[in-house]
Amino acid sequence: MKHPDTRTLAAFAAVLLLASVMPAQQKAKPLTVEGIFAHGAVMGAPPSGLAWSPDGQHLTYLDGGELIDLDPGSKKPHILVSRAKLATLTGGKASEQDRDHRERYGMASYIWAPDSRHLMFDSNGSLWIYDLGNGTGVDIGYAGEGSGDDPKFSPNGEYVSFIRNHGLAVVPLGEAGTPTVMAAPAPGPATLNGEVDWVYEEELDTKSNYFWSPDSKNLAFLQMVEESVPEYPITDWIPTHATVNKQRYPQPGDLNPDVRVGVVSAKGGRVFWVHVPIEQGQDYIPRFGWVDRKTLWVETLSRDQKHRKIYFADPGTGVAHSVLEISDEKFLNENFDVYVAHGCIVLTDWADGHNHLYLYKYNEGKTDSTSAALEKQLTKGDFEVGEVYRVDPEHKEIEYASNEGSALDQQVWQATFDGERKQLTTGAGNHDADFAPTGSRFTDKYSSRMEPPVLDLCAVGSKCATFWASHSIDAYGLHGPEQLEVKAHDGTTLYGTLLLPENMSAAASVPLIVNPYGGPAVQTVLNRWSDALLFDELLAQHGFAVLHADNRGMAGRGREFAQAAYHNFGAVQLEDQLAVVDAVLAKYPQLDAKRLGWWGWSWGGTFTLYSLTHSDRFRAGVAVAPVTDWRNYDSIYTERYMSRPSDFPEGYKDFSVVNSAANLKGRILLAHGTGDDNVHIENTVQFVQKLIEAQIPYDLQIYPRKTHSISGPDVRTHLFTRILAQFEQYLKPPVQ
Repeated sequence: MKHPDTRTLAAFAAVLLLASVMPAQQKAKPLTVEGIFAHGAVMGAPPSGLAWSPDGQHLTYLDGGELIDLDPGSKKPHILVSRAKLATLTGGKASEQDRDHRERYGMASYIWAPDSRHLMFDSNGSLWIYDLGNGTGVDIGYAGEGSGDDPKFSPNGEYVSFIRNHGLAVVPLGEAGTPTVMAAPAPGPATLNGEVDWVYEEELDTKSNYFWSPDSKNLAFLQMVEESVPEYPITDWIPTHATVNKQRYPQPGDLNPDVRVGVVSAKGGRVFWVHVPIEQGQDYIPRFGWVDRKTLWVETLSRDQKHRKIYFADPGTGVAHSVLEISDEKFLNENFDVYVAHGCIVLTDWADGHNHLYLYKYNEGKTDSTSAALEKQLTKGDFEVGEVYRVDPEHKEIEYASNEGSALDQQVWQATFDGERKQLTTGAGNHDADFAPTGSRFTDKYSSRMEPPVLDLCAVGSKCATFWASHSIDAYGLHGPEQLEVKAHDGTTLYGTLLLPENMSAAASVPLIVNPYGGPAVQTVLNRWSDALLFDELLAQHGFAVLHADNRGMAGRGREFAQAAYHNFGAVQLEDQLAVVDAVLAKYPQLDAKRLGWWGWSWGGTFTLYSLTHSDRFRAGVAVAPVTDWRNYDSIYTERYMSRPSDFPEGYKDFSVVNSAANLKGRILLAHGTGDDNVHIENTVQFVQKLIEAQIPYDLQIYPRKTHSISGPDVRTHLFTRILAQFEQYLKPPVQ
C-alpha cells in the first residue's frame, strides 16, 4: 500500500487543464462523470514504454499503436515499428490481474538488445526478437505468464532469460531452433526461483529477482520458498462454476517466505548457494547483484525493518561477510535501492533526519574481506532526495530527483562524488527524468498543479525540446485550488489545497468534502498534475468544496514527519486533518460545518472509516478498498509501522476500524473489487458484518473481478457516479 490509486488513468487525466482566461462571451463546457471517464482521452494519451537504446542513439516509445524512434540529435521522430508489424507480435488477451500488474509495477512491453539493433517484445508472455535491420520478428519462446515473466538479454546479447513456471529459463540465441533451457527450474508451485512474489513487488518495490553476471556466464537469483506462507482465496464468481486463485499472502505475524540467493550457470546444472545470516521465514532480501564477475552483494532487512545490512559473498564457497550496516530505532526509509561497483556503494538514508545520498568506498582488490567506509554524505539540508536515476562511477556523477527548494516541487539534480551539486531542470512544478545510458541526454516529464504533463528531450547543460504535449481543453474553463499552510497542534506546518465552488456568498451555504490519503510513504499535496483534480472540479461544479491535506505520518517532509505514523495509525492523522478543517471553516464562513463529508481510497478508505467512527462531525462518507482490520493486511507494510500483533496488540485493536464500526456516524458507501489482491475484499465484508450487528444502515458497491485500482471506463464511470450520488443525497441537503 505504498501509494494511493495514482495509476495513469488516461480517461481521467484527459480533461483537466486550467484555462488561463476564458473569453467573457464564451460559456464554459460543463463536466460530467461520463465525459471524464467513458469516452477516451480528450487531451491525448501520453506515450508509454519510454526507453533509451544502450548506445544512447535512440529514444523510443509507444504511441498510437506504433513504436516511435526519436532521434536525440535532430529531435525528429519517425516510425520504427509500424502498427501492422506490432499487431503480428501480440499474444493472447491478458487477465484483469495481469493488466493491472503490468501497469502498476511498470513491467516493460519491450526492451532493447545490448547491440542497439534488436528489440525483444513481451506480449503477455510471448517473446519475440525483432531485427531493426530487416524488419522481421522471430518467436523465441513463451513464458506462460501474463505478467511477471521478467525477460532480459544477457550482457553480451547471446542469451535471453525469463521466468517460466516459477523457474529461471534461458534461451541461447545462437543455437538452431533457440531451445529453452530451464537453468533453475522450480521444484513446485510454492518455490519461486528468480520470480518476484506479490509482497516483495508491492512493499519492497522489487522489480527483479535474478541478474546476469557481467561476463554472461552465470545468473544470480533469489529463491523464495512459500510453503509456510498462508494462502488467500481470490474468487471469480462470474463463471457458472466459480473459480479460485490462491494467493500466497503473509499477514502480520505470519511466516514470511524463506529466501536465499543462488548462482547457476547459463547452461543450467548445480546451484551454488550463498550463506547470508538471516532468520528464515522472518527477514527479507530486498536487493542483490554482482560486485564483479566472481563476487555477489546481498542486501538484507530485518523483519522489524530497523536493521539493513549489505554483504559481499563468494558464490563458489558460499561464504559471505558484512560490509555495511544501517539502523533506525523506529523504522528505516523504504527506499532500498543500492548501487555497488568499481569500489563504490551509493545509497540513500535518512540518518540525519532527511533522505540523502551517501557514498561509501571499499577495496576492489579484496572483496572477500573488505568493509565499506563512508567516503562522503553527498547531499545535506532540509529537503529529500527521491529517485536516483543514474550512477556513473567513471565520471563520478549521480543524477537524482529532489524537492530541494520547495517541499511541493521536484527538480532533477546532479551531484559529483565530491559533493558538488547542480540543478538540471528549471520551472516550478514536478520534473521526472529518464536518462540515456551515456548520461548526456534525458527526458523530462514536467507538470504543475494546473498544467498537465509535457515530455521534453533535454541535453545536460542545454535547452530542452518538447516532443509530446497535452491537447488544450480551455473550453472547460477550470479553476485551481487555493494553496493552504496550517499549523498542527505541535507547530508542524501542514500543506493542503482547497477548491471552492464559484459564486458562493451566503453563510453556511457550501458543504465541504475532505479527501485525504493520510497514510505513510505518500505525498499528495504537490505542485504536480494529479488525475484526481478533475473529479474535484466536478464536485465544485455541483456546489461542493473539496479539501486535501497531508498530515504527519506521510512522506516528503523528513524522518520525524514520516515516523509520526510509528505505532500511530489514526489518531495523529485525524488530529491534523481536523486542524486543517477547522482552519478553512474559520477562514470561509460560507462553508457549512454541519455538512462535512469524507472520502478516500485504500489507506484513504481506511481513514474515512476511522474518521466516521472516531468523530461525529461527518455526515457522509465513501470508503473505497479499505483495510478494516490491520491483521488482514500484509506483513511487510503493516509491521513496518505497527510491529507484530504480539508486540503491539493494543494498536491492532485500536487502529482497526472493524472494532469501532458500532460507533459509525454518518451514511457510508463502501466500494470494493472482488479481484483485489492488495486489500482483500474480506476487509469490507468484515466491516459490513459489524454494521449489521450494530443495526447501522450502509451502502455497498461490489465490482466483480476488479483489482485494487477498479479500472476501466465502464466501472470508473459507475463508481464515480455512485460517489457523486452519495454526497448529493446525504451531504448536500441543508441540515434542518
